[in-house]
Amino acid sequence: MHILVLTIYSGALFILLLFGFHTAVLVWHYYNTKPSKPVSLKLPTDSDLPIVTIQLPIYNEHHVVKRILDAVCNFNYPNDKLEIQILDDSTDDTVEIISKLVSEKILLGLDIKHIHRLNRDGYKAGALKAGLEICKGEFVTIFDADFFPSKDFIRQTLPYLLNDNKIGLVQTRWEHLNEDYSILTRIQAVALDAHFAIEQQVRNRIGVFINFNGTAGIWRKKCILDAGNWHADTLTEDLDLSYRAQLKGWNFIYLNDVFVPAELPSEINGLKGQQFRWTKGAIETAKKHIGNVWSSKIPLRLKLYGSVHLLANGIFPLVLMMALMGLPMVVIKLNHPELHLWLDILSIGILVSMASFALYISAQKDLHEDWVKRIFLFPIFMAGMTGLAINNSRAVIEGLIGKKTEFTRTPKYNIISKNDKWQGSSYKFNKIKIDTVIELILSVYFLISIVYALSKLEISVVPFQLLFLSGFLYNSILSLRHAFSRA
Repeated sequence: MHILVLTIYSGALFILLLFGFHTAVLVWHYYNTKPSKPVSLKLPTDSDLPIVTIQLPIYNEHHVVKRILDAVCNFNYPNDKLEIQILDDSTDDTVEIISKLVSEKILLGLDIKHIHRLNRDGYKAGALKAGLEICKGEFVTIFDADFFPSKDFIRQTLPYLLNDNKIGLVQTRWEHLNEDYSILTRIQAVALDAHFAIEQQVRNRIGVFINFNGTAGIWRKKCILDAGNWHADTLTEDLDLSYRAQLKGWNFIYLNDVFVPAELPSEINGLKGQQFRWTKGAIETAKKHIGNVWSSKIPLRLKLYGSVHLLANGIFPLVLMMALMGLPMVVIKLNHPELHLWLDILSIGILVSMASFALYISAQKDLHEDWVKRIFLFPIFMAGMTGLAINNSRAVIEGLIGKKTEFTRTPKYNIISKNDKWQGSSYKFNKIKIDTVIELILSVYFLISIVYALSKLEISVVPFQLLFLSGFLYNSILSLRHAFSRA
């Protein structure tokens, strides 16, 4: 039995080390690969500008729909060259709110179409596809309802598409409207900052595949159609289309200096739903495209980077597995002194944490002048992210076995300041999932592991077990608190 445990633990650790090595390579490239020299890009005169279609996929967003519509209607772009599509799948009073807003905006001379579907066929992908079939624009920019783009967004991004016909997408960085709302939103901001400021930026610098992030980007319509249009067979239609387009030879541009603020989920059950969808969708997309990546004629380095990119979410079950094996590993060490050397070698797993630390701190340094102070948030961030292991592991497993689930949008509540409230919204999650119960049970398990390790003076395992205890306990208690909270 101890040989089996060691084999599984060692295998999981080896795979995590490979992903950790990839993280370290990205950080190395960040510091050693210079950005491309900025190209002087200018738009033509207003009379020669192309038509741009703005697509706003909406589903039950009565808290924030006015904010996003006001933002895009204020764009610094000629009204006669701008088309706004509100792709509305709503089933609540959002439909009436949109209808009223559209009536007001039309009077201002804006070309706005309220496209209300009576079903959610294909979910977001289906709505985008339906809008694309009738849109006027040669270029299409997409914003989710919780985003708040500046009026110059099109003028900042469109020149790259006009300058190079091989560019199919310009993706911009996400910023955060409510980062300081709570510990939960600060944790999310750290994770997203690393994805955009390091992962997306570095991948684009070194010429490997990146992905459209579902919003805050502008597409060449021809690229979408050439890649096969939007598909609804995964929960991450954005990642799916990104790979189909890049495998067809289209180039993408990522702009780290152009950003669009968005509202972070302010309650944890909504966050868990978002993380589940992103994780499961990524695994579904990996299943769909990993073979296509390796059978294509792209260079080997693109295949390797693309594979790690697609499979990255698969680490969650491995992390959970290693967490659960902490106690058995202590028992094995105490009862099999002949294995001490091998167990000492396995301690190199700390390198994974060091690579992650370098990634997240580098992102904070890239974006924030007070990045030194933000270092102290890192232990809380690691615990919070680790606490999602149950939620995200279930997403990985469901994605692997092909279990289909509904596209569940993340509710947003127009939370900007600390005084804003979400507790009374009809969108709030009020049910406790089995994941939360498991998180509570595992919190007890990790507590027992820590007590046992301390009693045997096996101090080396305690920090990681304490990390898992903190993460699962925090997430489970917060899930219960948010589910039962009232206005």
